[in-house]
Amino acid sequence: MVPRLRPRTWLLLAVLALVCGGCSGCLGEPKLEDRWTRVDLRGASLATGQQVTAGASLPVTVSSDITYRRIVTGYAVAELRASTTLAPGMLQLRPDGDRLRMANDMDRLLATSVSMGRGVRAITGWDHLIQHVDFAFTGVVPSTVTDSTGTGPVAGLFLVCYLGSGVKLELPSGADSIIVTPFLSNPTQILPVGLPLTVVP
Repeated sequence: MVPRLRPRTWLLLAVLALVCGGCSGCLGEPKLEDRWTRVDLRGASLATGQQVTAGASLPVTVSSDITYRRIVTGYAVAELRASTTLAPGMLQLRPDGDRLRMANDMDRLLATSVSMGRGVRAITGWDHLIQHVDFAFTGVVPSTVTDSTGTGPVAGLFLVCYLGSGVKLELPSGADSIIVTPFLSNPTQILPVGLPLTVVP
């Protein structure tokens, strides 16, 4: 014999069915962007594909948010990076694009390109903290550059924002400098962000 359920029990079961049916897949694993520490561009003085003139000095401002998914201590960097081998069409650097693919492309870019100007901020964060960081610096738009692959014309110039570990050094002038080593995306589960620029003569 099938047991008779009370009206309140039927009502509860109906509500549960409605909730579960209305959010199909809601109990699945969260998206990567919600599981890894993420750097987002909230605003910048440069836009994707923007033309910049070779030889020019370029004032750059960047507004970013870091959403932490674990404890991270180090430095946040906003930077212009130039490459002799990586052109914009070879990388997926779109703030609204696939974040894992962009992270892997950013690892390639950061490993082989050189800095043309940057801003650095010390950061410490923990799970669920969202930290806002603003940067302002002056970059240089090169026509030729020397990177890890040699000297040659610039194939690509990129505005990037990433996290890394750093060591402070005192320069002969007495000023401080920071050597920052970018965190590799997959081992640290951190998603950097970037966008390409277009260098014109």
